[in-house]
Amino acid sequence: MSIRIGNAPCSWGVEFAEDDRNPTWQTVLKQCAEAGYKGIELGPVGFMPEDPAVLGEALAEHDLELIGGVVFRAYHDPDAWDDVLDATHRTAKALQAHGAQHLVLIDSISPRRAPTAGRVGEAEQMDKAEWTAYRDRIAETARIGSEEYGLTVGIHAHAAGFMDFEPELERLLNEVDESILKICFDTGHHSYAGFDPVAFMKKHIGRISYMHFKDIDPKVKAEVIANRTGFYDACGQGIFCNLGDGDVDFPAVRQVLLDAGFEGWCTVEQDCDPLLDPDPVGDARKNREYLESIGFS
Repeated sequence: MSIRIGNAPCSWGVEFAEDDRNPTWQTVLKQCAEAGYKGIELGPVGFMPEDPAVLGEALAEHDLELIGGVVFRAYHDPDAWDDVLDATHRTAKALQAHGAQHLVLIDSISPRRAPTAGRVGEAEQMDKAEWTAYRDRIAETARIGSEEYGLTVGIHAHAAGFMDFEPELERLLNEVDESILKICFDTGHHSYAGFDPVAFMKKHIGRISYMHFKDIDPKVKAEVIANRTGFYDACGQGIFCNLGDGDVDFPAVRQVLLDAGFEGWCTVEQDCDPLLDPDPVGDARKNREYLESIGFS
């Protein structure tokens, strides 16, 4: 099984490029390498340098490969389309410049869906016209990434957005051509939404092009869902625990990947509050060591 394990800036609390609580991009690269990883994601566009020479030199200094990058934007908001396109092109250009493969599309948190994260039966649904326009915006950015930049594009379900629960993810997959849109599958968000990550993987492994490894503390999950806690507050409360300490069955995840002959990168993502996580590099190291202990090289 040729699977490589990477990490991402969100494991250092980097969710938004302009957040003044963020560690420096140099710190993230340095600590990612110190924790034993050979690959890292771009993080939100604008966090890492967009000058390919500057970032390329830093990646080489730490013997890191750029894996991919995320467009985390409000696909649900038609007025945000220019922002979505800007992030798409900037992220894709950065990935192309460094030979990275994976462009990940995520609908950002919506005030209309935030109170019902983890509550599929209560979540507001789009009407037919709104869904069609939403789907088409996702499809167009997928087309841009795949056809204009030669990237592998994956849709990523995310708590508190309109692409959160398994039925809407499967609806999108049925309506957008597989040639332009694969799946970036996040184990933790699927559990947060109330579904079985391993069962989904078994059903859709042929379309999964990229993995995000995230574990989730079942006690914290139950509390934040019951209290309708905001996503970033839930991160600060430790909903995303170290791998192996939560409710995701990673040995079973590994077996599904092994049985399918999956190859490529799987990226650890442990979203946290940058001021409340006392040891992100220690957590990153523990996560790598756990994955090695269950058979990931």
